[in-house]
Amino acid sequence: MINIIRDWYERNFSDPQAVILLILLVSGFLIVIYMGGMLAPLLTSIVLAYMMEPVVTLLEKYRVPRLIAVIIVSLLFVVLAMLILLWLVPVLSSQITQLIQELPKYFEKGRQGLLGLPEAYPQIFDERQVNEIMSAISGQMTGLGQKFLSFSLASIPVMFALVIYLFLVPLLIFFFLKDKQIILGWINKYLPKERGLAAKVWVEMDQQIGNYVRGKIAEIFIVGGVTYIVFVAMGLNYSMLLAVLVGLSVIIPFIGAAAVTIPVVMIAYFQWGWSADFTYVVLAYGIIQALDGNVLVPLLFSEAVNLHPVAIIVAVLVFGGLWGLWGVFFAIPLATLVKAVLNAWPTAQKQQEVQKEEVTAN
Repeated sequence: MINIIRDWYERNFSDPQAVILLILLVSGFLIVIYMGGMLAPLLTSIVLAYMMEPVVTLLEKYRVPRLIAVIIVSLLFVVLAMLILLWLVPVLSSQITQLIQELPKYFEKGRQGLLGLPEAYPQIFDERQVNEIMSAISGQMTGLGQKFLSFSLASIPVMFALVIYLFLVPLLIFFFLKDKQIILGWINKYLPKERGLAAKVWVEMDQQIGNYVRGKIAEIFIVGGVTYIVFVAMGLNYSMLLAVLVGLSVIIPFIGAAAVTIPVVMIAYFQWGWSADFTYVVLAYGIIQALDGNVLVPLLFSEAVNLHPVAIIVAVLVFGGLWGLWGVFFAIPLATLVKAVLNAWPTAQKQQEVQKEEVTAN
């Protein structure tokens, strides 16, 4: 048994650079897992600064001094954040409150529809099954009300944390963009010198992760914006709330679109019933999803992520369980990172193959 473990270790960890790469990866994961809460503003700022760096670089190409470019990009970010805070959040809050107030009416309408099932389909439904369904729905609504009340009571700490984010995040983004080279130089002083493998993996992943994140954010805004315009034009209630849900659903591959379909269909049904308007809304929503998957995604993501759907779902479950929303958002890039590390890992067999190729070439 000891020989088997030793042979496995020698095959996979004979290269010091592989050990260094493993240490860097494990250290990064542990920092995020155990210190992610207290470092959340810092990590958020790093991610946002990483996404804004190409805009700063683009302005520099037009001979704009880096400091001026950083100030312009930072001000645009602050304006967008304030727009979301002062316009979008109140609208969403109002529509959520209105929806909760309307839930009893929707519940009664749904109950009337369910009570008609035993008469319409006596072979499938009976009155006892309908009563059990209604009891389950009533219990869920009670739990939802309690959660909303608990959230309202805890809103003061949430608002305090939001104020901290609004102050710290833009400030950190500004300094990360302004002093990028100074910060990277300081970090490099404390990294191992033999990190060629880690640098190789990072170079391979840098462009792909950046393109993915920026493309995903653009997809959220485009899909959410188009959905809002279509729903408002069709007169659907809670258009802003549903549009935000549809936009955010693109974060979770496969599952998000299926999950957000339920509230869209339910709101349309409770508003119009089985009518032509209901059909038009569902059809329009289906067209938006089809265009997103078949037109928008290929345009935004020029290089398709070469991952099996099962691997993507597993990545969403694992990284979402570890890091919540951030883990879900970065699930595909992180899965791609894992794949890149496995492909680049210098096992003894790969080293022998490289040596044979070098001998053959000579």
